[in-house]
This record gives sequence, structure tokens and C-alpha cells, in this order.
Amino acid sequence: MTVHSPTSSAASLPAAASETRSAHPAPGGLPMFRPIVDLDTGGVIAVEAAAGGTPAGYSRDIAPAVSAAYAAGREEARLPLVLTVPSGAVIDGSAALAPLHEAMRATRRRPREVVLVVSGDFPPEHRRGLLVGMEGLRTIGYLVAVGGLGASHMPLDLIADASPYAAVLSPELVDRIPGDPRRGALARAVAQMAKGMGIHVLAPLVREEAQLTMLRRWGIRLAQGPLLAPIDWRPSHGRVHVPLPVPAEPEPSAIDLGPRVQEFLMPAVTFGTQATAEEVADALAAEPSITSVILVDEYQRPRASVERGRFLLSIAGPYGHALHAKKPAHRLADPPRIVPKTTPAIAAMQVAGKDSARVYDDLVVVDEVGRCMGIVHVGDLIRHVADLRPAAP
Repeated sequence: MTVHSPTSSAASLPAAASETRSAHPAPGGLPMFRPIVDLDTGGVIAVEAAAGGTPAGYSRDIAPAVSAAYAAGREEARLPLVLTVPSGAVIDGSAALAPLHEAMRATRRRPREVVLVVSGDFPPEHRRGLLVGMEGLRTIGYLVAVGGLGASHMPLDLIADASPYAAVLSPELVDRIPGDPRRGALARAVAQMAKGMGIHVLAPLVREEAQLTMLRRWGIRLAQGPLLAPIDWRPSHGRVHVPLPVPAEPEPSAIDLGPRVQEFLMPAVTFGTQATAEEVADALAAEPSITSVILVDEYQRPRASVERGRFLLSIAGPYGHALHAKKPAHRLADPPRIVPKTTPAIAAMQVAGKDSARVYDDLVVVDEVGRCMGIVHVGDLIRHVADLRPAAP
């Protein structure tokens, strides 16, 4: 699957939360953090946290995900968080996942800023239970993804039924491209399937530039792995190295309205409407890839949009900080530019162009009931529409 910003640092958590965190040590050694990289921009858009190995096969063990969540809280990782949860725990429902929900509460994570990757095999008779469990997580506000595609027993038609936010390729599949043409064909087919469904594709454990070249060729935009960041990377390390793409001849394509904006969706950094300007400034200062902060009400509906450049300009300097720091951030915000998730790319660009002073402000994507699903960078829409235009003769 940017860009999380808790309302306060992990150091300021209540004592009870600190005690709860200490009760969940990372199994199997120190926690690991892997940046999720947007290959188009080179920016880190999320952080995957892992504590110990994910159990193979059918598992109900939620402890590694809980430990990883607390570890991310200790690191004060402000970007959206990616956690792997076993299919068995999702099938068992809210009671089995209660420790994870408590970890989110204790570390002050908003569910909308957490991507839960459902992974692992499951008995065919539990298919309905898995779908119900995934829908329950979505109802709470989590972004739900499916993992292990291409080498697990996750039926492909279940992906269509589940409508996940993202699909994560199997690490074993990624590891065998481009050397194995058959595996490469499988990975490409999965990527094309997901793209047709409006689902993001994440390629894990990318080790070689040849792999990266093929992933880009297939339109896979999100990746993580040793090629992009060292194994000891931490959220505080910031940007990563992304090899430049090899120039390729664009394929001619007819102009149409383009895909829906949901295909370009990125997790949003959200705060409540009562957040102070100082809290927002801390989040922006901590991570340069955060382009905007969305202020939402208690129902996760967007109420205001804080654009990075204008906000920092307003609060810069001793007088700006003194005037605004302790006051509500919405005083320096603009009305959100809202588009439904079904809006075509070109129609979304028309929304962006209505206000010449805010042409490049992020668009806020909402679901059927007006809840914030994430943001879309206008630059992404522009690049896509440019690719659609046939080359001049």
C-alpha cells in the first residue's frame, strides 16, 4: 500500500499504555521496519512493521502484529503503518483482534492510517468468515489488503469478492523474477488483474534492479526491499534510494476519461478538527513526504485540508509560531477538495483546476457515506493523463 501523524508522541502516552506496550515484547528478536516506496516519486508513503516471523499456513496468532504496532509507537513512526495479520485471527472476528485494536488505541493510531495485510492459508469452509472479518475491519476504518498472492492458497476470485485496498505479491514470486519467465508471467497477470479491479499492487523484498525494471514495466507502483533501503532502516532515517527507471518507448493509447481516482489513492494523514497548529507542524516536520493533512470529524468525514507549503509559510518564524501554534489548525486550513472514489481521473483533474490558487493541492477521496478514504496527488493524475495522450506524428 505515505503518512501517519498521531496526535502526540509515543513518549507522552499514558502510563497504562506504556505498561501494555512492555507486556508485548517483539518475538524472535528486534522489530523490523521496511519503507513502502512509491516508485514514481521515490517517496516513502508508508512503513511496514514486523516483529518475528509470520506463522506459515493457517494461524490465529496475532501477537507478532500487536508487537509490531507497539514497536512502531516507540519509534514514533508518523507515516501510515502496514501490519500483517493471520487469516485465522480475521476469521475468528473482533474478539481475536481485540489486542490489535487496543494497540491502535494505546499508540494513538487512527484505523484509516493502518493497512492490515491479511495473509496465510485458510480452510475453504471458512471463506465466508474471512470475508465477513475483512468487512468488519473495513467498517472500523482500517485499509485491508491481501498478502501472498501468487504462491499462497488465497483464491483469486476471493480477491474480487473482498475488494481489498491493496494486493501484496508473494515474496517467493518476486524473488524468482526476472530469472524465471513463468513466474514473471504469473506476477504480471496478478498485477494486471489487480489493476483492472482498481487495487494497488505491492511488490515485497525487491533485491535487484532487474526486478525493479520489470515491476515498473508491469505498472506496479509500490515496492519495498533491500534494494531500496538497508535492513536496519528506521522511520527516522527518512528518504531512501530508488534507482531511476530505464527509459522505454510509450505505447500509444487513446484518450478516455481514465481510471477511477481510487486507483491513485494514497493513505491520508488525518487529525481531528480540534488539533492544534503545533501538532500539525510537528507531523509535517517529521516527514518531508507528507504533502497535506486532512482534518476530520468524529465520523471520519473531511472538514478541512492543510496544504504543506502554505501552512508552514504561515507558521514560520517566531511571530508566526507565537500567533498560531497553540490555536486550532483549521484556522490555517482550506475547505477540502472532495471527490467520490468512483470519479474518473480526468473529471478529478477538472475539480483540481477550478481554483487556480490550489491547482496542486491534494484531492480528498471519500466513500459512499462521505468518510475520508485517503488522498490523491494531482501530479499523479497529470502523469497518467499525459501517458494516455498519443504521441504527435
